[in-house]
Amino acid sequence: MTDTLSAKDAARLVTALRKHDELSHRRVSPGELSPEMALLRAWQARRLARTYADFLADEQYAPACRFFLDDIYAPRDFSQRNTDIIRIHDFMMKFIPARALKTLTLAIELNNFTEALDDKLLHALLAEVGMTDSLSEDQYAEAYRLCDNYDDRVKQIDMIIAIGRDLERLVKHRTIGWTLRLARGPAYRAGWNELQDFLEHGYTAFRRMGNADKFLDAVHDRELQILDNIYSGKPHPFDI
Repeated sequence: MTDTLSAKDAARLVTALRKHDELSHRRVSPGELSPEMALLRAWQARRLARTYADFLADEQYAPACRFFLDDIYAPRDFSQRNTDIIRIHDFMMKFIPARALKTLTLAIELNNFTEALDDKLLHALLAEVGMTDSLSEDQYAEAYRLCDNYDDRVKQIDMIIAIGRDLERLVKHRTIGWTLRLARGPAYRAGWNELQDFLEHGYTAFRRMGNADKFLDAVHDRELQILDNIYSGKPHPFDI
């Protein structure tokens, strides 16, 4: 049993996408991150850019790094895209076997899980650490420990790696790229451009990277080391 798109599944999906009345787009009221959440996410994005500076400087891995920095951890509102992901997932369930939607399902779960973790972290920063209009490394680490959710943070790392492994496998199937190309026109005409761009960026980044072992192993090892550094109270926990 395959866990990716078959040519028949893809053809049925593209045909359905072209019928706009079957998947009318719903605009979400534009939202803005609170200044505090924007500060937190901007800090996290800068930290990730430093941690993976070596991969960002490597043309083979740079697109995958940029995908995480610009399309997942960027300090901007993703409410429209996130809503679209959930709606397209429910729609695709009518045409594609559930096992073929494993990666998209995991992405939704990871997004919701990460938002909950960030909300808790921000609360600790504001209510217990005293963050105002700036954020230091020590404040961030202190708030991390105050959240006392080491196991959840390990789970978050494991989910990121699992999605990365799935993406690496999926991009090897030409049907995926073919489906994305055919879906672009209908998706843009129907207003699904944010979601379409997100999916194409992820596909292109992992397709270009090829073997993702080096990148994903580094993400796992570095993030786990940083987590252990924080919880052990090590000075400068992000220096690895």
